Amino acid sequence: MKEKISKLVNVYKKYGFIGFLKKLRAYIIANYLDKISFEVFFKKKKYFKIIDAILNNTNYKRIILWRSSFGYNVPLFQRPQHIARELSLKRSLVFYEVTTMTDKVKTIKKLTDNIYLFNYNNLALNKILKQRLEKVTKPKYVQLYSTDWKLSVANIEDYLNNGYGFIYEYIDHLSADLAGTKELPQNIIDKYNYVMAHDNVYVVVTADLLKEDVIKKRGTKNLIFSENGVDYNFFQKWDKDYKFEKEFQDILAKDKPLLMYYGALGSWFDYPLIKALAKTNKYSIVLIGIKYDEEFDKENMSQVENVYFLGPRDYQVLKYYAKKADVLLLPFKICDITKATSPCKLFEYMALHIPIVTTDINECRKYQSILIGKNKQDFIKKIEEALKLKNDAKYIKLLDKEALENDWSKKAEAIIKLIEKDEKR
Repeated sequence: MKEKISKLVNVYKKYGFIGFLKKLRAYIIANYLDKISFEVFFKKKKYFKIIDAILNNTNYKRIILWRSSFGYNVPLFQRPQHIARELSLKRSLVFYEVTTMTDKVKTIKKLTDNIYLFNYNNLALNKILKQRLEKVTKPKYVQLYSTDWKLSVANIEDYLNNGYGFIYEYIDHLSADLAGTKELPQNIIDKYNYVMAHDNVYVVVTADLLKEDVIKKRGTKNLIFSENGVDYNFFQKWDKDYKFEKEFQDILAKDKPLLMYYGALGSWFDYPLIKALAKTNKYSIVLIGIKYDEEFDKENMSQVENVYFLGPRDYQVLKYYAKKADVLLLPFKICDITKATSPCKLFEYMALHIPIVTTDINECRKYQSILIGKNKQDFIKKIEEALKLKNDAKYIKLLDKEALENDWSKKAEAIIKLIEKDEKR
């Protein structure tokens, strides 16, 4: 309960009183009122037929219950959605968890032939799915993020006792800052401890430091490295007639080299570094994304000359903004969170064929196409170097190569190989 209260306090600070009330109302409906569904209760036969029709489809080898309420149609279209899609293309039937708060789905909604958005908070519907899955002999898994604080160890053991495998995606340093709470939720800690004590759990890690942590605690059994990636083909398709709003057009009209970052703006973002870059008065610096916490406002970034915060943009159109950049940035502080981070945007930047400058993040050191600033002065220097590479054919070819090597299809294939070895027994 104290974690929920802490989360609510942070929501209040982030969105203000009116925004807090709206979020609170949506949260109560999604997590409490939606549990009772008269629609499903009085139309059980209808939903038995719907789920049976899905399960009777022969175009899948396994079933995966994605049980982290990240949402699907949300501003941050990242690893969960990409991995789910790629797993579905590799003949996995995915029931992807959503709520009325994230996707306005009260029951179940077909996304593709092998992906269904599913509201597990709907108790009657969840019960029907469990009952029908008992009859399925194909391999079944429950998959979730290490940052999930909803399911308990008891919930996981219930799945395991009913013949499911457990896929644990260890995707970040476990941190209260990322959870949006004062202290790390106990559910997150309990699941982590359980996973580290049971080598029958399949563990997917996204960064070297996370891999080292797992090996130290339970060895290499059922462990696979699958860092984040990019939907390469998506970044090769363009609408030539896409129109920007006046605010962005005005920034472009300033005719300064355009530097851009998109993604979450949290405590790990190096605001002083951006301020130092802005002080040079050489660039227009555009930040696109959500304010993850209060740090943006504490740093008074809205008052910094040459810095323009545009708020979030939908994943489908974000690439049009990024393509206008002369250099794409990853200005993160070096801390426990970023040392164990594999940023999705890194590979998207590559696919955009635009020079990349980052701070000295562990996972960025692996790629030849990235210019790494070792400190503030070096970061600013690397911007100048990057500008010279914008039209360099050899450099663009390197960006393209590293993007292709990190397509999401390869990340999902690694997960399939991990679990498939046991399916063949």
